[in-house]
Amino acid sequence: MAEVIRMPLLSDTMKEGKIVSWLKKVGDEVQSDDVLAEVQTDKATMEVVPYVDGTILHIGIPEGEAAAVNQIIAIIGDEGEDFKDLLEDAPSANGEEGKEEASRPEENTETSVTAESPKVEKKELPSDLEVVRMPLLSDTMKQGKIVSWLKNVGDEVTSDDVLAEVETDKATMEVIGYADGTLLYQGVEAGNSVEVNGVLAIVGDSDTKIDEYLPTILAEAESKESEEPAGEAPKETVSKESEKETVEKNTVKADAKSPEDDSRIKASPLARSMAKEKGISLSGIQGTGDGGRIIKRDIDNYKGGSASMSGIAAFDASSAVESFTEEPVSQMREIIAQRLGESKFNAPHFYLKISVEMDDFLKVRKQINTVSDVKISIGDMLIKAVALSLTKHPAVNSSWLGDKIRTNEHVHIGSAVAIDEGLIVPVIKFAHQKSLSQIAEDANVLYEKARTGKLQPQEFSGNTFTISNLGMMGIDEFTAIINPPDACILAVGKTTSTAVVNDDNQVEVRQIMKLTLSCDHRVVDGAVGARFLQTLKDYIEQPALMLL
Repeated sequence: MAEVIRMPLLSDTMKEGKIVSWLKKVGDEVQSDDVLAEVQTDKATMEVVPYVDGTILHIGIPEGEAAAVNQIIAIIGDEGEDFKDLLEDAPSANGEEGKEEASRPEENTETSVTAESPKVEKKELPSDLEVVRMPLLSDTMKQGKIVSWLKNVGDEVTSDDVLAEVETDKATMEVIGYADGTLLYQGVEAGNSVEVNGVLAIVGDSDTKIDEYLPTILAEAESKESEEPAGEAPKETVSKESEKETVEKNTVKADAKSPEDDSRIKASPLARSMAKEKGISLSGIQGTGDGGRIIKRDIDNYKGGSASMSGIAAFDASSAVESFTEEPVSQMREIIAQRLGESKFNAPHFYLKISVEMDDFLKVRKQINTVSDVKISIGDMLIKAVALSLTKHPAVNSSWLGDKIRTNEHVHIGSAVAIDEGLIVPVIKFAHQKSLSQIAEDANVLYEKARTGKLQPQEFSGNTFTISNLGMMGIDEFTAIINPPDACILAVGKTTSTAVVNDDNQVEVRQIMKLTLSCDHRVVDGAVGARFLQTLKDYIEQPALMLL
């Protein structure tokens, strides 16, 4: 069914957006993460993403012209689909109510406004007051967790300053305020979350008494559709802190190394994370940062004592204490659980295993690296081999869409990367058309962004097939859960020296790697998956074929 694409609200003060350029035209096939157009708002030039797949059937606003917020700018659906009823039924940009009011005589409109105004007790906001809202940073994002504030209340900020680092369900990203002035208000403390479009911060003149205007701003936020009351986040934080203080006051013997105490110690997010990994209590560390803040070098230089045994110590049952730690599920882990749970229980998985000889593959890689400007990894060569195999078996490069199966003609390889928060899949796009050095360059950049939480949404979406490689971690073989919307995922084990019998019945030692293909049986049958693996085996055992 055709979907309308409306002019999104890209800033709090935005009334309309000007189409700077269309990056797609009528008749083009688009995916949910494609950029349709560049739009100029009152703050900046931004990109508009459709979040739906299909064919562009209609473009409503020409380049150079403006569209009001919520006005239809495009329609996407199946090729040849009738979409005229969507245009006929579409309300005006201001909604049906605005249309009715526009048709009334001027005097009646004035009377209506006068009659309604006493019911809305709102304080007019200063023109220089800017409300910064939590932006939509990925298509599945519901809320963003403030990892750290990079600006504090009272700081002077400019329109290109980064206000905060925000953890979404996909990565940690930076939020820019697009406003000049003084930071007057922070919606929540670091560690708490704000719903998409919720009040994140307020910027204005340093003399502005923000408390006078805060009720009006928060009331407007409450009235927005699909949004939790923005003003309750700080109250909830205060309530939790008060509750914690009460517990601490009533505790006779408090453990100085408890997580509760550590959470109240001034420390950078990186230092706190490092301390947690090393099992170090922050309470025993003297901070050398500003105001005694514990920073990375304090953790690196910490020389805390560790228990040692010169023999078998007697067990003292009276001093033994059961202990554990708990932490909230991160948004990334929550989405991973949701998506892979849906994949595992909705898609009927079956598995195909094959062993491949890696001797020639490893020799060719070594030869290539003597002349290549970029170091080529085994993973880079596997991506290339998989991409070429998919071009010969497009049924494996497909997706189940419920009422239809999409067979992709392009090859976008997702390469799973394990990070502290979970698993993220950077995507090497058009891998079938790229050289080994191009694949290596793309992969190096994407993997580093993944490890530092800097991946952008377009860099971890659009995959048509995924590779999960645990061979470098010593895993012989394993099965992987399909990564939607793919129909298959390849699990790669380690390369092992193995005794094999050759064609002359002689025992030889060969380098063997085991591959396991997980398939969605709704899309891929056993014979189709087997033929794909045989082609992949040929490319790996005869790597010269990749040069043809």
